[in-house]
Amino acid sequence: MKTLLTILLLLPLFLNAQVYEVSSGSIRFHSEAPKELISATSERLRGVIDIKNKTFAFRIGIGTFMGFNSPLQREHFNENYMESSIFPEASFSGKIIEDVDLSRDGEVTVRAKGKLRIHGQEQERIIKSVISVKDGKVALRSDFIVSLADHDIKIPRIVYEKLAPQIEVSVNAALIRRK
Repeated sequence: MKTLLTILLLLPLFLNAQVYEVSSGSIRFHSEAPKELISATSERLRGVIDIKNKTFAFRIGIGTFMGFNSPLQREHFNENYMESSIFPEASFSGKIIEDVDLSRDGEVTVRAKGKLRIHGQEQERIIKSVISVKDGKVALRSDFIVSLADHDIKIPRIVYEKLAPQIEVSVNAALIRRK
């Protein structure tokens, strides 16, 4: 009985042995339209990757993006386009297609297949990412495009030339093993 109890108590440690969480991470988006450039960054990325089960989940608060050209631009982003009071977060969760070995230094390109939820709209996506290990430190980076139409983000005709219909997104994260 004592052995069974010990196994049950230690089991969560073994189950978490392959789980990494974001210790610091950022998401940057960039819109290059004929009449305006818009870029903003959030340093508030949260997420986990379970290497053993090949699963992941990331989220970001929409209202945490900073670096707009003006306070008015940030206000329009949050109130008119992203409606951050109604849709406060964006997320991406799913499965990693390739096997990943974080026990040795190197770099591997993986495909993450999952549901990208922005503005309350979910889209099934496969997004390439690079996971690198150097001296035991794990990092993740990814660059991809988000179509505003895919997520029902409306661009008013009056500002149509100020906002690109395809937004460039860059993700960078440092990961630490969950204890």
